This record gives sequence, C-alpha cells and structure tokens, in this order.
Amino acid sequence: ILFNGNFGQHLAIIAGFEASRGERVVTLDADLQNPQEEIAKLLAKMDEGHDYVGTVRLERQDTAFRRSASRMMNAVRERITRIRMTDQGCMLRAYSRDIVAAINSCREVNTFIPALAYTFAQRPTEIEVAHEERAAGESKYSLYSLVRLNFDLVTAFSVMPLQLFSLSGIAIALLSLTFVIFLAIRRVAVGPEAEGLFTLFGIAFFLIGITLFGIGLLGEYVGRIYEQVRQRPRYLVQAVLEHKDAVSESPKQRQMS
Repeated sequence: ILFNGNFGQHLAIIAGFEASRGERVVTLDADLQNPQEEIAKLLAKMDEGHDYVGTVRLERQDTAFRRSASRMMNAVRERITRIRMTDQGCMLRAYSRDIVAAINSCREVNTFIPALAYTFAQRPTEIEVAHEERAAGESKYSLYSLVRLNFDLVTAFSVMPLQLFSLSGIAIALLSLTFVIFLAIRRVAVGPEAEGLFTLFGIAFFLIGITLFGIGLLGEYVGRIYEQVRQRPRYLVQAVLEHKDAVSESPKQRQMS
C-alpha cells in the first residue's frame, strides 16, 4: 500500500487490514528485527484456537535506553488501562479475521492496534519470539515519540487519569482546608506573624503546577475528541500493489495476508 504521506504506524496497519482478505493476518515491522521464520509459531498458536496472538521479544537487541523506557511505559499502561500486554512494542502479531473485522469497524483517529485486538479477542495469548539487530538504519522512535504513543494508548482506552486527577483535587482541597483551619487557630493563639511567607509561595506554586498539569491532561482528551469529530480522512492511499493472481486465489490459498 502506497500512502500520500506518513500517517503513522497504526493507521498504516489499519489500511493493511482493510485491504487484506485472508482468514489470518500477521503484522511485522519492516526493520527485520523479528525473523520471518517466527511467523510459523504464531500460526501454530492460532491452530490451537486463539483468535489473537501477541509476542514477547527474547534477548531484545535495542539500546538500554529503549529497553528501560519500554519497561516503564508498559508498567504505566498496564496499571492505567488494565490491558495486559507484556511487550507492547513488538508488532509481530497474528489476528483472526473476526478480530480484523472488529478493528476495521472502529473509526478512531488515535488508536493502538494490539490493545484493540486484546479488547476484542475471546482467547488472546502471547508467545516468545526471537529478536535481532536492525538490518539497516535507526529507530525513529525518540523519547517524545514513546511518550506521545502512550498518551494515545492511555487516552484511547481509559479515563482513569481524569478520575485520578479528580481524586487528587479532592485530597488537595481537604488538605488546604485543614491548613487554613490550622493557620486561623494559630493566628488566634499566637497573633499576627510574618513567618512562613516562602512556604505559602511554595504551596501556591505547587498548586499552580498541579492546575496546569490538569488543564494539559484535559486538553489531551479534548484534542482527541476534536480530531475525531472533524472527520477528516485517517489516511490517503495512492495505490495498492497486488499480485495479479491475488484476486483469483481461493480462501484456502489466502489463509494468511
């Protein structure tokens, strides 16, 4: 599939899903870090009745920074969304036709394909696969890209951040009320004081920071709603390149796309 531009990894996968016809679809990154020989393991697992097969990279051949950042993001994502994926960054995965159809029915602009598949699957599972060094080039995922990806994942599958922020606001309000009562009692008991001015400034700046963070968090959700409701095309396809006999193949011959 040739696109008019770079629309992102997950929208590219959705475009592939919409063009696929096989009963099973396997996704694989183009960096060749996952050997193609591993695909047979995924299909064998699907033969056991699983409708979605995720993967976990063994002896991951990435930098220490990438491994540490991924572990941290995995932990945060699992706690917030309750979606249990051991290795969310590995895109070597197998999907049944039912799961692909369910994903295609979603019209989300910002999404995360493995998480959607996990949500829709009746019998999801994971297997371990080999991982090798990149055949060429370098990863385009920076720390900022990883943070943005996980913002998309969290906001697309959970409102827990908003709930946690609401609870934090209640807790801070109660603490503030307690502190005000303490200051009132102290003023009556001791009299006017000029001390504690810098403490009050520190508390004020802390609350301002919390407020700005909350506005930013709310803005992430509102921004995604805005992107969704304006209903622009999620991607533009320039051409779909197919083998000349692809259309005439039987369903049995097209078991895997």
